[in-house]
Amino acid sequence: MSTPILATKLYIPPPRAKIVLRPRLIERLNEGLSSGCKLTLISASAGFGKTTLVSEWIAGCGRWVAWLSLDAGDNDPARFISYLVKALQTIKAGIGDGLLAALQSPQPLQIETFLITLLNEISGIPEHFLLVLDDYHLIDSQPVDQSLAFLIEHQPPQMHLLIATREDPSLPLARLRARGQLTELRAADLRFTPAEAVEFLNQMMGLNLSAENVTALETRTEGWIAGLQLAAISMQGHKDTAGFIQSFTGSHRFVVDYLLEEVLHQQPDGIQSFLLRTSVLERMCGSLCDAVLLDPTVPGQGTLEYLERANLFTVPQDNERGWYRYHHLFGDLLRKRLGQSISLEGIAGLHIHASEWYEHNDLLLEAFRHAAAANDIERAERLMESKKMPIHLRGAATTILHWLESLPKTVLDSRPMLWWGQAAMLLVIGQFTGVEEILQAIEAALASTSSPGAGQDEKTRDLIGRIAAARANLAQLNYQTELIFVQARRALEYLHPDNLADRSMATRAMGFAYYSQNNLAEAGRAYAEALALAQAAGDDIDATLASIRLSQLQEEQSQLRLAAETYQQVMNMVDVYSPYNAPLVFIGLARIFYEWNDLNLAEQYGEQSVQLARQYDQVIDRLISSELFMVHLKLARGDVAGAAQYLSQAEHTMREKHYALRLPHIAFTRVYFHLQQGNTDAAAQLVRHNNLPLMQARVLLAQKDPSSALAILELLHQQAETEGLLDRLFRVMAVQSIALYALGEHDKAMHLLDEVLTRAEPEGFIRLFLDEGPAMAELLSAAAAQGIQPDYVNKLLAAFKAETKEERLTASVPNHTGLVEPLTPRELEVLGLIAEGLSNQEICARLFLALDTVKGHNRRIFEKLQVQRRTEAIARAHELGLI
Repeated sequence: MSTPILATKLYIPPPRAKIVLRPRLIERLNEGLSSGCKLTLISASAGFGKTTLVSEWIAGCGRWVAWLSLDAGDNDPARFISYLVKALQTIKAGIGDGLLAALQSPQPLQIETFLITLLNEISGIPEHFLLVLDDYHLIDSQPVDQSLAFLIEHQPPQMHLLIATREDPSLPLARLRARGQLTELRAADLRFTPAEAVEFLNQMMGLNLSAENVTALETRTEGWIAGLQLAAISMQGHKDTAGFIQSFTGSHRFVVDYLLEEVLHQQPDGIQSFLLRTSVLERMCGSLCDAVLLDPTVPGQGTLEYLERANLFTVPQDNERGWYRYHHLFGDLLRKRLGQSISLEGIAGLHIHASEWYEHNDLLLEAFRHAAAANDIERAERLMESKKMPIHLRGAATTILHWLESLPKTVLDSRPMLWWGQAAMLLVIGQFTGVEEILQAIEAALASTSSPGAGQDEKTRDLIGRIAAARANLAQLNYQTELIFVQARRALEYLHPDNLADRSMATRAMGFAYYSQNNLAEAGRAYAEALALAQAAGDDIDATLASIRLSQLQEEQSQLRLAAETYQQVMNMVDVYSPYNAPLVFIGLARIFYEWNDLNLAEQYGEQSVQLARQYDQVIDRLISSELFMVHLKLARGDVAGAAQYLSQAEHTMREKHYALRLPHIAFTRVYFHLQQGNTDAAAQLVRHNNLPLMQARVLLAQKDPSSALAILELLHQQAETEGLLDRLFRVMAVQSIALYALGEHDKAMHLLDEVLTRAEPEGFIRLFLDEGPAMAELLSAAAAQGIQPDYVNKLLAAFKAETKEERLTASVPNHTGLVEPLTPRELEVLGLIAEGLSNQEICARLFLALDTVKGHNRRIFEKLQVQRRTEAIARAHELGLI
């Protein structure tokens, strides 16, 4: 489900039928276009005719044009790029379609990645075209400025960018100017010349002023076109035009204020009232104006059309003349005058009428905004809690959250559901810090409003249930299984039977607790129930989360094909409904494609998972899991340096965020890393200090002690089979068969290998066997000789042949020009730690090496890099792409 796009923002204003032609400016614009400039900047205060000039120019420039009128909401980078894509689609249908769904997330995304993709697609536009960004002064967002600077720096030659703004944007204008890539028109260029002022005032406005009067008025307004227009409107009907002009003295700001007042006061009372009262609306249509005014004698649509014809600063927003807005300055003046002419209660009433109209037309977010502007807390609360409120849309949750945060504590305490709304919106956007404090505030508010000994009504009990469901959700972050059970059960006890959405959240939390205890059967039942509840409630967010958990469960049960299908289905929803959970989907797909030995797709999904997880760093677990996966992926590709870097990043993340829960997983991956490099001693030392039974068995096999390894594996086999952990069981069985074969128990080894092959083949397992290395290759060769599972075994042996360990290690050391001798994998690992700033002693502790050994590695690294100091080694390594 995509965020609705306001099509009027893409509307290209047509050139007016009667305008003052400005050939000198058109020539300047054409020169910039023909000279290959990247950017045309038209920068001047309001009312200098920027948009009118651009409309005149593009009508005759002979190029395709994409237009985007900006507003304050476009300070959100994702919204800005969404509208940018939609503008480009007006000249090439379908461009950027693949980006739009991912840009609906309520948190910032990897903007540069999206821009690169968009630029690549823009390069395919066959014709030269203009991209116009109007009202860029409304942008006050560094990420948006950076995005546009990136776009300008890399824009293809067929594209020319034009920015119209009231103030200079925060872009590298000096650099563009120095390169001759910038065309500029400013206030001094745009202001009417005396000749243009004569043509405008006398021919366009029909005033027949003398040359003296035109010069006086042009001087007083400093050539400001809007000022001249307002003066001309004000002078219509004045007999003493010379006296009128002479009365305009003082600063530019006061002249403007006076002209605006004169325009407003010269309108009939009915029109004045219409202008003032509809100024509370950002955009207007006839029926909306009717609903706000409640005056049948003043037809909304007819009045809007009259205002446009009378040049009363009403700007059409579409070709059908259905929607309009006021000129920004005029709207500001109207709202100021409205505040001076009617009471705050009266203004609130206008907002309420607008809110009612929007609600009737199912535009609940706009209805909420007007209710909040009216300070109608009861109405805003009701709209906020409506099932129709599109909280998944970009900016919706934060709009509600900002209003709630603006309310006094006394108001929140008197209406605890407002406190709950604040907690719920934080959970929606994946911001967990501060949620527990809000939940405690709700409990305190409930305690202060309840009478001793009084029973709890249904609404209070349901709110208590919501608090418990939220706590069960928070407890998942730190795998607090018992707390999850306690809070989830409490939630299900208190929640109203009809509150299906929160019952889904509590049930899903229960499933996570079962999953953490390896009780997959109960976890599956809980996740399925949570999904059914969410779907019955029409809650797309909870349905998405439940589907993600079901995918993980399917993966754990070695149902790889079903899990991949479920992940793919969820992928289209997660960016819209729960972007902070997107890393779970990408890392799940990465693991599956890794297992299928499609390392290209696995790497693509893995890198996306890492990037997304870094954006939502409150959920540390997902970032560390993604980084640890990339260690395995890089090792499979033979990129030892890359694997070492990701492993160091995971350790750094754990230490920086104080997230010790992932310490066993990091230790597991480091042992695997050591074994892949043949560093059995370091691996053995690590398993002695960590409870890693499967890795301990692998270390024992590397130490030629298959008997001890087998004793451990038999216990693991029994445990995995009892708990139904098929993925773990398959891996244990694979190592078990190697141990049996090493002991000389060839028949038992073949029988066990045959069993795991039979169970693994339907789901396409490959890395399960490849990652066990040469010992498994030998075992499979023996199986092939006996005719065991011939098709599957030959496929696995072919994969081994294509990827021997020697080939992987060779591929891990690029033959960089200028390198005397390639670095070994261990030297690359030490070099990576040097680059992190670790001392020799710290490297010893990290790699379980003696100090003399580390110093020896340092010496050989320096010799090969032809440097003498650590800083030089780091610089040289960066130069050669080693780190």
